[in-house]
Amino acid sequence: MENVLRPLIVFGGAIVLAFVVAWAVDRLLRRIDARHPETPLWGLLRRGRVPLQAVVFVALLNIFYDHAEIARSYRPTVNLWLHIILIAATAWLVLRILAGIVETTTVRYAGVAHDPARARRVKTQLTLIQRLVTTVVVVIAASAILLQFDAMKTLGTSMLASAGVLGIVAGIAAQATLGNLFAGLSIAFGDMVRIGDEVVVDGEFGTVDEITVSYLVIRTWDERRVTMPVSYFTSKPFENWSRGGPQMTGTVFFQLDHSAPVAELRKRTEELVRANDYWDGRNWSLVVTDTTPTTIEVRAAVSARTSDDLWTLRCDLREQLLDWLQREHPYAFPGIRVSSAGSSAGDPGVHSNGRVENSNHRENRLS
Repeated sequence: MENVLRPLIVFGGAIVLAFVVAWAVDRLLRRIDARHPETPLWGLLRRGRVPLQAVVFVALLNIFYDHAEIARSYRPTVNLWLHIILIAATAWLVLRILAGIVETTTVRYAGVAHDPARARRVKTQLTLIQRLVTTVVVVIAASAILLQFDAMKTLGTSMLASAGVLGIVAGIAAQATLGNLFAGLSIAFGDMVRIGDEVVVDGEFGTVDEITVSYLVIRTWDERRVTMPVSYFTSKPFENWSRGGPQMTGTVFFQLDHSAPVAELRKRTEELVRANDYWDGRNWSLVVTDTTPTTIEVRAAVSARTSDDLWTLRCDLREQLLDWLQREHPYAFPGIRVSSAGSSAGDPGVHSNGRVENSNHRENRLS
């Protein structure tokens, strides 16, 4: 009877104590969270209730198993697996606590920071730090688990004896990986690129969606994901449209005839820009930037709050100016004049696009 009750008391007592400890800690965190609603840390730490129960339960079994005198012949095997589970549960608990601290810091800083760029910078740094610490914790936990086996202990002793040679070989073999690791840290703390920044890389425009210690993910405007090594951003040039502020200036180009009414076009451009909700009110302009024997190049420049607003503003302005020119000044579009061999000076000129001009329009084009 004693052989049955003793295991029940040990396992049952460990389960009850683990549940009570986790419940008490959860209750305490809930009260602290109610008293300090300005920070979500205490509520986030409650996510560690399950790994805390596992740590307490396995720790109690490790303490009382020897006194229970249960399955003495299997004691080495049981102790081995108890140590493995304890290491894994502790690593799980540490990662839960780390995630809660990082998420709390990100939320609180985003709420008090007046500069969105600084908030994105902090988020990027915290994300990379979290992933780096997660990698370190996982590696340490895995190493600790492997060292629980006698064969691995022997292997570890042999590896330490030749650590210098192995370090050189590993450094040469993993130089690309190490390069990406240091490049990721350089990006995080050098403020080169942040999560949420709008960038142009190799002709691809998109938003930085994710940054890790080894690669960076860009979400393009058509919902594709472009994955690039972080070392690219420390060795090659790229455009960062969000650095220094999201406001931007864009251009709309027109190839027009020499007779195009530039002054009226400038006045119409001002009316359309000022009436557009996507214009940020900073600046606009319309100038002739180039000329050829057959055409002139007209450039309209406008500013907007963000790149998305700028794209919409440019499209709206281009469509509205083209519609206005077609209705009010169709002769402003460039055309190639051709004439038949027998045409006289009074014959109308015919354009390659099939449009016939009368003499008044022809005089206007030549003036």
